[in-house]
Amino acid sequence: GNPVRDGAMEGGKPNLALVYQAVQALYHDPDPAGKERASVWLGELQRSMYAWEISDQLLQLKQDVESCYFAAQTMKMKIQTSFYELPPETHNALRDSLLTHIQNLKDLSPIIVTQLALAIADLALQMASWKGCVHTLIEKYNNDISSMPFLIEILTVLPEEVHSRSLRIGANRRTEIIEDLAYYSSTVVTLLTTCVEKTGIDEKMFIKVFRCLGSWFNLGVLDTNFMASNQLLMVLFQVLQRDETSTNLHEAASDCVCSALYAIENVDTNMALALQLFQGVLTLETAYHMAVAREDLDKVLNYCRIFTELCETFLETTVRSPGQGMGDLRTLELLLICAGHPQYEVVEISFNFWYRLGEHLYKINDAALHTIFRPYIQRLLHCLARHCQLDPDHEGIPEDTDDFGEFRMRVSDLVKDVIFLVGSMECFSQLYSTLKEGNPSWEVTEAVLFIMAAIAKSVDPENNPTLSEVLQQVVLLPESVHMAVRYTSIELVGEMSEVVDRNPRFLDPVLNYLMKGLREKPLASAAAKAIHNICSVCRDHMAQHFQGLLDIARALDSFALSTEAAVGLLKGTALVLARLPLEKIAECLSDLCAVQVLALKKLLAEESTNGKSADPTVWLDRLAVIFRHTNPIVENGQTHPCQKVIQEIWPVLSETLNTHQADNRIVERCCRCLRFAVRCVGKGSASLLQPLVTQMVSVYQVYPHSCFLYLGSILVDEYGMEEGCRQGLLDMLQALCMPTFQLLEQQNGLRNHPDTVDDLFRLATRFVQRSPVTLLSSSIIVHIIQCAIAATSLDHRDANCSVMKFVRDLIHTGVANDHEEDFEVRKQLIGQAMEQHGQQLVTQLMHSCCFCLPPYTLPDVAEVLWEVMVFDRPTFCRWLENALKGLPKETSGGAVTVTHKQLTDFHKQVTSAEECKQVCWAIREFTRLFR
Repeated sequence: GNPVRDGAMEGGKPNLALVYQAVQALYHDPDPAGKERASVWLGELQRSMYAWEISDQLLQLKQDVESCYFAAQTMKMKIQTSFYELPPETHNALRDSLLTHIQNLKDLSPIIVTQLALAIADLALQMASWKGCVHTLIEKYNNDISSMPFLIEILTVLPEEVHSRSLRIGANRRTEIIEDLAYYSSTVVTLLTTCVEKTGIDEKMFIKVFRCLGSWFNLGVLDTNFMASNQLLMVLFQVLQRDETSTNLHEAASDCVCSALYAIENVDTNMALALQLFQGVLTLETAYHMAVAREDLDKVLNYCRIFTELCETFLETTVRSPGQGMGDLRTLELLLICAGHPQYEVVEISFNFWYRLGEHLYKINDAALHTIFRPYIQRLLHCLARHCQLDPDHEGIPEDTDDFGEFRMRVSDLVKDVIFLVGSMECFSQLYSTLKEGNPSWEVTEAVLFIMAAIAKSVDPENNPTLSEVLQQVVLLPESVHMAVRYTSIELVGEMSEVVDRNPRFLDPVLNYLMKGLREKPLASAAAKAIHNICSVCRDHMAQHFQGLLDIARALDSFALSTEAAVGLLKGTALVLARLPLEKIAECLSDLCAVQVLALKKLLAEESTNGKSADPTVWLDRLAVIFRHTNPIVENGQTHPCQKVIQEIWPVLSETLNTHQADNRIVERCCRCLRFAVRCVGKGSASLLQPLVTQMVSVYQVYPHSCFLYLGSILVDEYGMEEGCRQGLLDMLQALCMPTFQLLEQQNGLRNHPDTVDDLFRLATRFVQRSPVTLLSSSIIVHIIQCAIAATSLDHRDANCSVMKFVRDLIHTGVANDHEEDFEVRKQLIGQAMEQHGQQLVTQLMHSCCFCLPPYTLPDVAEVLWEVMVFDRPTFCRWLENALKGLPKETSGGAVTVTHKQLTDFHKQVTSAEECKQVCWAIREFTRLFR
């Protein structure tokens, strides 16, 4: 039979012929469906227990590269993820057979050697009984030159795997390994040195040696004094100085120097090596110029990486003692030489360093230091402005999505971060004077305007004649100038909206200028964005131009706008609308919404006549942005001016929702629109509550889109304090919970529906905040708590955060005596819930944070444990003790995961904590034992 059809591992171990057949199909079947079937079948084989034996046999038979690669990769994967499947007495045999395989297959293919080396390294890290593995490997192979390549490969991947995420070897074992590797590190370096001496100039061997050395530098275990006087360091710099070094070797040597520089981050404790590297890198300047002369961009980029890493490593020293010793400012000169290279990719490498230097100087805030570094930043800005120039033969507007466009965005961000060192005003004036006094070409003009736009916001707009003059001149630019210059000038005007706000006399000419842009296809979106900025900043001045904005909004689709720009314009219009007199708002809002409502009606009509479904999201998003930003100030007792409009629009939204109820994306946009409508009028939307909830619940039974849960949480937030609404909202919650629990109780339900988990607990949390007693005395609460406990192990950022917040807030209602009359009732209800679920909750939380959750979730876990403890410390102490008793004490490789003392220390740290962050620290340290 065909292995790929007959269901995988049901009938016991598959024979090798079948495995070969599947591997051949995976690599050579011309039919994609055949490849896919083979891939699924082999995946099942890899997960089964038979994978160990079968991959061992395939490696022994050595039939072809594909089957050996599959087997080597399977071995590595099994050791990483399923090591526990093997009984401890088989570990030695596995080690010996892997070493035999790597020796026999060493000439078949380098990728197979790498996979086997990873398998051996991962085994060594987990197998506690294999003591001094580095020593045994070197003893065994160092006299045989043909074994060198794979020995060095194992020694390269071993330090890399120490911090591998897929091996959970735990902090105790990791510390033991790192100490062990540090102990043997000089043996490894000596081996590498001998290797270089023996093989002469063998490029492949050099590359391997440098990769290996870099790997040991990265782990941070090399004795830097020993390294400072080591032959290998000299060889490294000789390779980088030589003009004839090949690209691959150059890259390997550069990587190694960068690793070494990174390893001595703490310069003061590594003085000897620091000095060697410092002096070594400074000798590479000539080699850099040579690479530039030869137009060898790969090497130029490598040198720039090295120079940047040098500056990063000596950053503290340079700021502490500029110009002295290793604070020598020639390091910055090297970076500025690179910044002068015509390819922008070269200067881009150093951005992170300049950003950090700026951050450092900003924190120290010492005028004398600023004076020392200012000229360097000025030269950098000069280079950046030049790099931002478009090609002289470029046509149309600047592209912002290609690589060069992204580079310009990064320049803009960097300039914003370092401009304080030069002074925004000085820089702005200087740039402007180059335009005013010279007669620069269009591409120079455009780049200068681009940098001016980056810093315009940081120039003080108060009584600033230069800013006013720039604004006046820009809006006078004739339409005959290059399209890109007009585009960037429009961006500059948008960034200068503060200046317009201080000088309302500019409002008319500026709006006229932007309106011209809005009518031209290439400039329309930029002009729309600028108008949006001016609306946001000059809301009060813009009120008199509201009619003009309304005219634009009515004719929105006659302009060539991106979706985002169109939405931005409507946002600007809504912000201004909210500043009109209350009696004007309703009618204007109605006008503003009319276009979108008519469009939705038209779509619904087309739908019912010809059954074709058209996408309403554009109109829904536009309505959403209008509701979101129309927030007038309404006094108590006044009717909200938007209430009537929203009531009129509801039937169209309701019908749109019904028509598209099966389409998650459209339903999500409907809910978003409704959410902003409800938020806009608050309690004023009461008449919608009944029909809205009814429709939500009925659609949710058939199509459980999680956005209904989110919308429900908004309704609870707005109405949960109203006595008359509480029962209705609880009925809504119960009706929504039924299909939700069905969905989440399926196999992998929590993992497959994180959005539903997120929104369910957002809804439950709103209930806890607005009406805790209603929720706590209902029958649904038990099921919600059970679901929360199961979901604490879910590794999904938003969902997990939502679950933890719910549990924390829930328990907190029984802790926080806010002198409300229901406090005693709440305390009693929480007491009952804790009695029922407390132990299970604490056990599950401890298990989750040791085995399932990434470190960034731990503060949330700590907050939950803290609330449980504050609620009832003596009981919590007992629950925690029971939870800790259930944790495994050693790994399948026989290493100790957690000692008795570590358990008792942790218990004591948590239970005696006086604030939540102490609990958090304790958990951080403790869970490292299981990572």
